[in-house]
Amino acid sequence: MKGKKIVILAGKGDSSKIVFNALDSQFGIEKIIVEDKENTKKFIKRRIKRLGIFTVVGQILFQLIIGKFLGSTSKKRRNEIMKANNMNASEIPNDKTINVSSVNSKKTIELLKEINPDLIIINGTRIISEKVLSAVECPFINTHAGITPKYRGVHGAYWALVNNDAENNGVTVHFVDKGIDTGSVIYQENITVTKQDDFSTYPLIQLASGIKLLTKAIENFFNGTLSSQKERNLESILWYHPTIWGYLYHRIFKGVK
Repeated sequence: MKGKKIVILAGKGDSSKIVFNALDSQFGIEKIIVEDKENTKKFIKRRIKRLGIFTVVGQILFQLIIGKFLGSTSKKRRNEIMKANNMNASEIPNDKTINVSSVNSKKTIELLKEINPDLIIINGTRIISEKVLSAVECPFINTHAGITPKYRGVHGAYWALVNNDAENNGVTVHFVDKGIDTGSVIYQENITVTKQDDFSTYPLIQLASGIKLLTKAIENFFNGTLSSQKERNLESILWYHPTIWGYLYHRIFKGVK
């Protein structure tokens, strides 16, 4: 978009590379501001305070054992999804990248004020603070891997499958507010998974769908036709990572991988 500045606030990882490459090829991204990963000890301490040590230990064991196993055995399927959707995870050019300690840092606020973007896209960051949201006069838009408000938090597709809730297995593009995935919905779309898919491939299918919705949202924003949807009458639930015993239970008795 000539004369329009789009900035991405992102976490580190392949999903941010995929989003950048998809949007940069179509719109031209001004800058991508990438935050460092949060200190693991601080994250675990905060999570224990919220969920309890038993649950957090189960989540850690899931990531160390099941997560790594699925990540290894699903490489072929992930490559198929990437190829089918023209997803590009190549490195982001250095001249487009600015690294910050946190998306909520003083440096981030200063950068946003200096760049003065027309639109900010969020991908894979921690919760955006009110100070950052009010730093510039432009919308913040996020792609969430789940149908909100019923599947806020993480791994929305997995939890929808666990709940046998195909109607709400999908992805959401929404405006960002101070809550956790609580902003007004712009677009939502269901996804379809196959028997070859599992916990490690669901997010990639959601991302492929989400990028298409995000592209549509950006186009409509700049032509002045973007609006939010009427709120659906869904319960609002915040979901977390599964525990190893929870995952094994749902896999054995419900067939959810």
